[in-house]
Amino acid sequence: MHATSDLLKESLDTATLECWQRERTATPVRAFAVRLHAAGLSLRETEAILRLLGINRSFQAIWQWVHRLSDSLPDPPKAKPRRVAVDETAVKINGEQSWLYAAIDLDTKLILDIALFSRHGTDPAAAFLRAVTEKHDCSEAVFLTDAFGYRTAIFRLGLNGQVDYTDRNLIEKWFQTFKMRVDRFHHSWVGSRLSVRQWLAVFVHYYNCQRPHQALNDRTPA
Repeated sequence: MHATSDLLKESLDTATLECWQRERTATPVRAFAVRLHAAGLSLRETEAILRLLGINRSFQAIWQWVHRLSDSLPDPPKAKPRRVAVDETAVKINGEQSWLYAAIDLDTKLILDIALFSRHGTDPAAAFLRAVTEKHDCSEAVFLTDAFGYRTAIFRLGLNGQVDYTDRNLIEKWFQTFKMRVDRFHHSWVGSRLSVRQWLAVFVHYYNCQRPHQALNDRTPA
């Protein structure tokens, strides 16, 4: 019940988002449903919980709420990080392996960017790092990476980077949190790559703007 109470409170905090105006379902209900889905429940499980609360909405309607929210979410707040941990993890989409890249500000715990690629290596790493530097002021940042594919990419872009296997563990822990919250990524996501990107946008917004972080005295990274 405590976890449900927290989700309801977070839902009320986002009840004024413009993308949820002029809907026949109350905004806190839609926000609550999206947060349940972002916490790892399937659409049908979310539909069942709403039904227990006396709210009859189809899982298709819930998916539309998720889509509308992800389409309206802004990029993470512009940051000027000093230390950025970068890594990638393998995920399966419709049985085929893809690679999810992510970058996190080690000081604020803010997820700076994420991107989905069909392969990994120097070229995807360079494309991802370029996107991070276009969204944030990385003029003083040191990029902490493992050795795979990144040293060449960092050199190609003229960035400051170093191989690190200790401090950059934070990004690996974030991937663990991500996969625990989204059980389907333990196996294989069934659906389009667009649906994966939309869901990722919702989850990153939840992590940056709604989820309290113990290392930040229960504040959010944003």
